[in-house]
Amino acid sequence: MRARIQFLLLNIAHFLDHLFMLVFATLAALTLATEWQLAYSQLILYATPGFIAFGAFALPAGWLADRWSRHGMMVVFFIGIGVASILCALAGTPLQMSFGLFCIGLFAAIYHPVGIALVLGSGQRNGLRVAVNGVWGNMGVACAALLTAFFIDNGGWRAAFVAPGVFSIMLGVIYFFVTREKHLQAETPPKAAVKSGTDTSDVFGNRLLIRVLTVVFLTTALGGLVFQSTTFALPRVLAERVTSLSENAVLAANAVPADSAALVGQLAFVAFFAGSMGQLVVGFLLDRISVRKIFLGVSALQALFFAIAISATNQLAIIAAVGYMLAAFGQIPINDVLVGRVSQPGYRSRILGIRYTITILVMAMSIPLIASVHHDYGFGALFKILVVAATLIFFAAFTLPAHRLLNQQQAV
Repeated sequence: MRARIQFLLLNIAHFLDHLFMLVFATLAALTLATEWQLAYSQLILYATPGFIAFGAFALPAGWLADRWSRHGMMVVFFIGIGVASILCALAGTPLQMSFGLFCIGLFAAIYHPVGIALVLGSGQRNGLRVAVNGVWGNMGVACAALLTAFFIDNGGWRAAFVAPGVFSIMLGVIYFFVTREKHLQAETPPKAAVKSGTDTSDVFGNRLLIRVLTVVFLTTALGGLVFQSTTFALPRVLAERVTSLSENAVLAANAVPADSAALVGQLAFVAFFAGSMGQLVVGFLLDRISVRKIFLGVSALQALFFAIAISATNQLAIIAAVGYMLAAFGQIPINDVLVGRVSQPGYRSRILGIRYTITILVMAMSIPLIASVHHDYGFGALFKILVVAATLIFFAAFTLPAHRLLNQQQAV
């Protein structure tokens, strides 16, 4: 029972992690720009320190979790991000808000290297567990604007920070008591873990281990470009490519009428929902089929649907969007499962920290690329770039060794 409660809390933590990172984005769009008399383009710059911290502190958080306690770090996550959110609610100037967002990013950085390491560390079939956990994170992204708007209408913008902040602190207390016995037990240090558990370097081989991790980090970087480009640009792609929308939208002025915007949102939600379902399907298959085969299939689907999207319009554009979102989301659990199967438990959080640092930094750099390519050449050129990225992912997956450790669950 405690294991199930812990897994639920880890899932909620993933939801909150992405929710907290996007509360300010909605506030900036709906209310703070007017209240603080700043242009939207000026105000959103104050979110930059938070996103930098989100990526930069992932590796230190993973290192500390491996050296100290993963469960202890999750308690720090829940309580720390909750306090940081309440701190944002007290901000009276953009600079104060920026400091609060930096603190949110600092604590948000804990989740991916620590929480996912705990999800992987169950000793059970973990492909589906990682996928389910990923869907909770996706829902945090999807619900951020909805919940923030609700709090704005029913308590003011400060409530949008206070309510989830208090909720997170409460969960931190619950998590501490749920995992209290594990806190009281000394965790196995990395060196002891190598002797008592599976020594990956001996069983798997140093060269093959380096080969797998090289594939993981390379496809992580390319996957970050694919994921950010598809999720960030999707609403605009639909507005331009679906004739019934583009005829009504004032695209030259970067404005979309309310009726067209609502339809764009609905179509984007369908694509995101399909992507989440793809993540679950891939997670299910990872526990039953060779990782290499699944990786090759997912990357091939990415390349196919990106190629279709280069010139697709109307219904074909919608079908292509659903297809490439399904494949883009489907890649996410593959790399996490690979890390879980080839890494020593005592170093897993650090490896995940490197992986997510790469992901987040590439995602941050993808925004200027999207803007530049779209401004100069249009989305057709962007999809050509994504075809190349997906093809490189395919060839990288092709180099994965046919080794038994890639196709079985590693006990921890």
